[in-house]
Amino acid sequence: MNVLNFVNAFFSDSAHWHGYDGIPRRLLEHVQYTALALALAAAIGLPVGLLTGHTGRGGNALAFIATAARALPSFGLLVLIAVGLGFGLLPVMIPLVILAVPPILVTTYEAIRSVDPAPVDAARGMGMHETRVLLQVELPVALPLILSGLRSAAIQLVSTATIAAYVSLGGLGRYIVDGLYQHDYEKVVGGATLVAVLALVTLALFWAAGRLAVSPGVRRR
Repeated sequence: MNVLNFVNAFFSDSAHWHGYDGIPRRLLEHVQYTALALALAAAIGLPVGLLTGHTGRGGNALAFIATAARALPSFGLLVLIAVGLGFGLLPVMIPLVILAVPPILVTTYEAIRSVDPAPVDAARGMGMHETRVLLQVELPVALPLILSGLRSAAIQLVSTATIAAYVSLGGLGRYIVDGLYQHDYEKVVGGATLVAVLALVTLALFWAAGRLAVSPGVRRR
């Protein structure tokens, strides 16, 4: 049986569309894990990246933190935390947030630093407060790059949130983990396909967000 046959068999089976282990429920769980981790990572990475980018200080420290965080294996960290804290949502969120913070943090910093200094100096010359300079001058110009960092983090989270299944939580990873344990490769392929489709949907959502949030002038540039 090839991959396409596995995919067709998985999605054509009505048992996969209903009940506790149905696709809608698992998909909703996966989206919830991803959205929560992305929100927590953004709450950490965006303010720090905006502040350090605006002041121009801390760039080397950010690069070191990002490199160190990316070097941490998400699954190994999950196991280590689960051993210490037990099973639950917290052991899953910690490695996911650690995974998502670096691309948001570094991209936000670089986006603010890449803004043309001429309008920034002009705004300061007009007497604008530093907060207004950041939010009204630098942020709109830097927004496309900032959104690219959020998009990168979101895609990584969609893929990595499957580890939640290893600590008895749900999500699309449940199909992959259970399928491997049961030697049910139809379920494994179906779960992997759903993760891939969700990643593509995430890309489309961020593209739409960029079209709506970024001004046409900045977009053309």
